[in-house]
Amino acid sequence: MSIRETDTRIPRRDLPAAQIPRVLSVTSGKGGVGKTNISVNLAYCLSKLGRKVVLLDADLGLANVDILLGLTPTMNLFHLFHEGVDLKQVLMETPFGFSILPASSGVSDMLALSTGQKLDLLEAMDYLETRINYLIVDTGAGINDNVIYFNLAAQERLLVLTTEPTSLTDAYALIKVMHLHHDVHRFRVVVNMAPSLKAAKAVYEKLSTACDHFLSGISLDFTGVVPADAAVKSAVIRQKPFCALTPEAAASKKLMELAQTIDSWDVDAKLDGNIKFFWKKLLFQEQPLA
Repeated sequence: MSIRETDTRIPRRDLPAAQIPRVLSVTSGKGGVGKTNISVNLAYCLSKLGRKVVLLDADLGLANVDILLGLTPTMNLFHLFHEGVDLKQVLMETPFGFSILPASSGVSDMLALSTGQKLDLLEAMDYLETRINYLIVDTGAGINDNVIYFNLAAQERLLVLTTEPTSLTDAYALIKVMHLHHDVHRFRVVVNMAPSLKAAKAVYEKLSTACDHFLSGISLDFTGVVPADAAVKSAVIRQKPFCALTPEAAASKKLMELAQTIDSWDVDAKLDGNIKFFWKKLLFQEQPLA
């Protein structure tokens, strides 16, 4: 995709001075919880609400956002870091109303970003500052350096769980590291592939109880439930968002409800001591010139 094509598809959009793009990380303690599927379909649903959305594939060494969408990018974040291409050359519009910043798969050089690369990415992302409403960051799983970095750079963290015990324990481990070592206090929780609302609430309550017992000052918001749905597997096989293929499916309806909930949030965009995406605008907003 050429620079000219990308610039045309995401034109400059002058947002109000006080408004900055909302940055939401979608994260998990372990793999296999459907985190990337949630990210892709959330991006789709927000775009259906009329928002300009970019989905950043931040699972840098094991990227699969493009696979779920049936796309074959010509460039990805590897080219940004190692070949000096512009962010707008990496940016790729999808047929589903949002754009992606694809990453590479099976490239060991991307498994741990250097401090310089992290700063380069933050600088490059300023291109999107006046062009989008949402940046969704699909992190890798676990508690490695890249996962922590992208979670800290977001304004809000959407923690994806399933009802499996390993999902619960690994989610707690991520919360613990983020809280004790990086002073992060708030997480939004979504239970995915839930067999029932009762089961979803039970696993959330177990996580909440563990945090209350062993960690102080943690805020866990029960944000949504996505039910187990055969339509999801079918959409994965067809490499399309399930919300686009089967909007009347139970999982699709719950994803749209989740998007509407997120769009209603009054996001706290203040700096918290951790460097953020679009930090320059955040800093200016907090400390206006006299």
